[in-house]
Amino acid sequence: MFIDSHAHLFASEFADDLEEVLRRAASVGVDSIVVPATDIDTSKQAIRLAEKYPSVYACVGYHPHEASKAEATLLEEIERLSEHPKVVAIGEIGLDYFYDFAPRNRQHDIFKAQVEMAIRRNLPIVVHTRDSIPDSIRIVREAAAANPQWREHLRNAKGHLPAPRGVFHCFAGSAEEAKELFRFGFYVSYPGIVTFKKSNAVSTLQQTGFDHILIETDSPYVAPVPLRGKRNEPANVKIVAERIAEVFGVPVEDIARTTAFNTKRLFQIPPSDAPRITYTLRNSLYLNITTRCNADCWFCDRKGDAVVKGYNLALEREPTVEEVIQAIGDPRRYDEIVFCGYGEPTIRWEEVKAIAGWVKQRGVRVRLNTDGHGNIIQKKNIVPELLGLIDEVSISLNSSDPNQYATMMNIPSEPYFGAMVEFAKACIQSGVATTMTVVNLPEVDNEKAKQFTEQVIGAQFRARPYF
Repeated sequence: MFIDSHAHLFASEFADDLEEVLRRAASVGVDSIVVPATDIDTSKQAIRLAEKYPSVYACVGYHPHEASKAEATLLEEIERLSEHPKVVAIGEIGLDYFYDFAPRNRQHDIFKAQVEMAIRRNLPIVVHTRDSIPDSIRIVREAAAANPQWREHLRNAKGHLPAPRGVFHCFAGSAEEAKELFRFGFYVSYPGIVTFKKSNAVSTLQQTGFDHILIETDSPYVAPVPLRGKRNEPANVKIVAERIAEVFGVPVEDIARTTAFNTKRLFQIPPSDAPRITYTLRNSLYLNITTRCNADCWFCDRKGDAVVKGYNLALEREPTVEEVIQAIGDPRRYDEIVFCGYGEPTIRWEEVKAIAGWVKQRGVRVRLNTDGHGNIIQKKNIVPELLGLIDEVSISLNSSDPNQYATMMNIPSEPYFGAMVEFAKACIQSGVATTMTVVNLPEVDNEKAKQFTEQVIGAQFRARPYF
């Protein structure tokens, strides 16, 4: 399923064949389309389209090109229109310094007024920027800081991810700018620019990953290669997804699922996705058997949305061994089976052994992702019990500094840091392939962690992206 998060279906280019355009979109798997407006008239048109077509959702607002026309009475009407049940955001709003169709001070005033409107209505915003990203970021950053209640009802109070507040559409900024937006609740969205040779979008994507992005067409504009110069339409969002999948070397389904989840979360588009016991990344099947953990890492969203690549892992209850085996199906379809959810698998050690034994009987490789505290959790040495069941362990080192390790994981340094190191060494001595991982965070010395991993522990080292 794809969602086109930005398409101007009210444009005159669609006047003669909109029904066919929507049929083509549905035929390639486009499930929903978000239609941002540019002024009062197109706001009303977007709502009429949303009323007529179940798959269409509307946004209302004044584009920066139209800022000079956005009188106070019209903004008041925009706010009234935003109460319609199929209006999901205020947008498209923002700043455009490329064309400067409206004076910049007027653009700033109208942008800020509509951000304040979104905060009053507790709606997200769809932001247009062209040659104006620093100013646009500053305005929304200040608004988010001054209004922490904005969309806060959508964030689990115990989670670490910010509330979803908006999207910078057709994003042409840097990786650093994207990461800043992620930190205060914004997504970035990519249309056909990811297919353009001269665009920096691919470089930015490679540095930020695809966990916090949406996809769009910006129809009828910005048609992707090989359709440049032609009218764009929502069916072409699949081309955007395919290009992003190519960049990361993943199936297009991973991009479709992740971006659809993000779009639904941001705009509150139903239906919500049910929690998963198993989930697939590339050709590995991951087993989500618990959300319990003896640690509480500050960068982990276990208590929040608990989402990985668009998969909802927020279990309502822990599955039985039989339910996990049924969910796996034939394990021979996969390269490996991995115990890895948002909890610590060794808390359910007996279940891990039972499931791993069943998988190994069918000749499939098994990996265990763990914090390395299994011996403490189970109050015994579990390493001998790994043999014949677990082919590889991936252990969260997080930091080679015991004090930083303790702070990051919200646990005492000892006995946990030492127990983790000894667990890793014992796995290696027993012939179990062992990898130590850290999350790519600016406060962590990755080079030091790599040296510690290779010289002290004798394991492989891998840095995992935070975004």
